[in-house]
Amino acid sequence: MTTATAPARRTTAVTPHRLTFLRSLRGEWIKLATLRSTWWSIGVTALITIGIALLIAQTVNAPDFGAIRAAVSPIQFTMLLAGVLGVIVVTGEYSTGMIRSTLTADPVRGSVLAAKALMTAVFLFVTSFLIFLAAALAASPIMAGRDQPIDWGDPAASFVPLLAASLSMSVFALIGVAFGFILRSGAGAIAATVGLLFVLPIVASLFATPDPAWSWIADLSQYLPMSAAQSAIMPESGWGLDEPVAYLTLAGWVGAGMLSAWAVLRTRDA
Repeated sequence: MTTATAPARRTTAVTPHRLTFLRSLRGEWIKLATLRSTWWSIGVTALITIGIALLIAQTVNAPDFGAIRAAVSPIQFTMLLAGVLGVIVVTGEYSTGMIRSTLTADPVRGSVLAAKALMTAVFLFVTSFLIFLAAALAASPIMAGRDQPIDWGDPAASFVPLLAASLSMSVFALIGVAFGFILRSGAGAIAATVGLLFVLPIVASLFATPDPAWSWIADLSQYLPMSAAQSAIMPESGWGLDEPVAYLTLAGWVGAGMLSAWAVLRTRDA
C-alpha cells in the first residue's frame, strides 16, 4: 500500500541581493524626497512650463499649433533643470561624503547606480507628466476659443506627446546622473550636462548652411539628446529623425552614460 505525497509548494524567496536593492531604492527615494533642491527644481520647472505654455497659447495663432504643442515646447528650457537635478542627486553625496555610507549599505556598485538611476528617472517621469498635463489643461481654454480643442480621444495628438516629453525629461536627468558619477564634481558635471544639452545644439546650428561641406554637422546634430527628443515628442515629416530612430538615439545616450558611469564607479574609490 502506497501513500500519496502532497506536491511541494513552490515558494518565491527574496534573495539577499534583491532585498538589498529594494532597500537601496527606498533609500534613494528618501534622499531624493528630502532634498530641498529637488522640490525647488520641480517647482521652477512647473512655473516655467505652465507660464511659457500660456504665453505661447496667447501669442501663437497657427492651425497646427495646439495646446499640447504649447505644453511641451518649454522642454527646451526645463531640460536643463532635469539635467542639473540628476547631477545634484549624485554629486551631493560625494560632496558630503554620504556616498561612503551608500556603498557600505549596498557594496554592489552596479546596484547603487541602478537604484539611483531608476528612482531619479521614475520621479522625473511622473512629476514631468503631471506638469505637462497641467500646462496643456491651462492652455486648452485659450486654444479652444480658436476652435483648436485638445482631442483626448486621439492618443497621438494628446497623451503620446506628453508621455514622450516626460520620458525625455527622464533621459536628461539620467545624463546628469551619468556625468555626476563620471566627474564627481558638481560644477564640472553641471557644465558638461549643460554643454551637451544646450550649448552643442547652438554651436551645431551655426553650421546649418547650404554649403554641403558643413551639412554633415547639421545631420550629426540631429542625434544630440535635445534634437532627438524633439523628433520623438512632435515628429514631423521632412524634419529631424524618424520617430523609432529618435527613441533609439535617446536610449543610446542613456545606455552609453550608464555604462560609462558604471565603469568609473567600479574602478575608483569613493
